[in-house]
Amino acid sequence: MMTDNLMQAFLESTSKNLPKSSDSGRIASVHRSKATMDAVKAYILDHQLKPGDPLPTEIQLCEDLGVSRSSVREAIRKLEALDIVRVQQGRGSFVGEMSLQPMVETLVLRYALDHFEGSESLRHVVAIRRYIDLGMSDSLARELKGTSNPELEELVEVMIKKAEAGQTYLEEDIAFHNGLSSYLDNSLLNQLVAAMWMVHQSFIPDMEETIKPDLVRTAKAHALMLETAQAGDADAYRAAVYAHYEPLADILKLG
Repeated sequence: MMTDNLMQAFLESTSKNLPKSSDSGRIASVHRSKATMDAVKAYILDHQLKPGDPLPTEIQLCEDLGVSRSSVREAIRKLEALDIVRVQQGRGSFVGEMSLQPMVETLVLRYALDHFEGSESLRHVVAIRRYIDLGMSDSLARELKGTSNPELEELVEVMIKKAEAGQTYLEEDIAFHNGLSSYLDNSLLNQLVAAMWMVHQSFIPDMEETIKPDLVRTAKAHALMLETAQAGDADAYRAAVYAHYEPLADILKLG
């Protein structure tokens, strides 16, 4: 739950865009859309709403914020694109899942628009993925120590078989990493792992020939990650993480 201080800091940071009293009782048109969006976000925070909770009707928002119906609709439409609001036809507006999907789409588009910039984006994404996996090492070693994970072991076996046949293993790869992160019971971490992997996946077709020679090596690194985590050896797990990313790190010239 957001602390009172953090909530107050957010409300103060958006106060410049919130509705101000004026002769017409309306928000200045140049700031109307942003102000209305900020007001809706402030409403969600102030009422401590969660994904799926209903929002006021358009009419109520118009009255509360002193803006036109078109301004409310525009704000809701933009917030829906950010997954902050979800609109159900005939039922109204609700708090969205607030997933990281908009970020994924932005990074993928960035790659599509400029191949060089895309290479830079991939370098950053791979670095972030490695940071996350390294950051989870102590917790995963603690949580997985002494456990048996036949589903993850089966995924590793499939990855190795596909790699030996010269095939990529995207579905198994994301399922493996999601399976590991699920042990930490952190929904935001799970979303971040999945989001970074989805961006990474979008670059793979352009790199398929480049990464083929290292498919087996990378697949076996997944096996080592699972083995060391189940052994509770955080240091060995970190070494396995570096081995997992080493082929791409060499290609992308990561430090």
